[in-house]
Amino acid sequence: MALTFDEAIERLTDRAAPRRLSGARRLRRLADPAAGPVLLDALRREVDGPRTWETLYNLVMALGSCDHRAAAPYLYELARHPFTATAVHTAVGDALVRLDREHHDDPGPIHRCLDTGNESLLDGAFRAMAMLRMVPDDAVIGRILDFLAPRPPEDGLRFWPAAAAAGWHGEAVRTFLTGCAAGPREDVAEAAAYSLTGRYKTYRHL
Repeated sequence: MALTFDEAIERLTDRAAPRRLSGARRLRRLADPAAGPVLLDALRREVDGPRTWETLYNLVMALGSCDHRAAAPYLYELARHPFTATAVHTAVGDALVRLDREHHDDPGPIHRCLDTGNESLLDGAFRAMAMLRMVPDDAVIGRILDFLAPRPPEDGLRFWPAAAAAGWHGEAVRTFLTGCAAGPREDVAEAAAYSLTGRYKTYRHL
């Protein structure tokens, strides 16, 4: 039986990492804003203690799903934290795009993630951008394409921008998608080919 909200909250303070993980996963699925402050406290404890990357990942993702915007400043701190598991930075990038926008297509958090040069952080930011179907302004689109241009066609960082670009316009965007669609990496090529039709594909994240 699925955990209730209260049961999931209680598990965040459990000594056993698997139980903390199950609580974080459940709260991520419930996406209840009321969980936000408790999740942020749990994340701080997990970072300072004997952390597990899966619990960290799901706590960060739960903050994003709960729309706990007060977590953004701390997440920017974690963007500079040297985690061994790169997936944690991916979650941070994803959550920052969700939590630090002033409006739906606000490119601010994407610019800030680009400024770090952290590829895992950027992969998460690009993922959120694609899944939210954001259409940022031409300046940030140009910056993303310039960032990706020197990378080889099989580079995995191309995937989420290729998926996001279904709603983008301009010759540079079409050139990027056409190049990705002709590239050797199957998932990137499929995402780009779908975006070239002007339709968004539904994706799920881990």
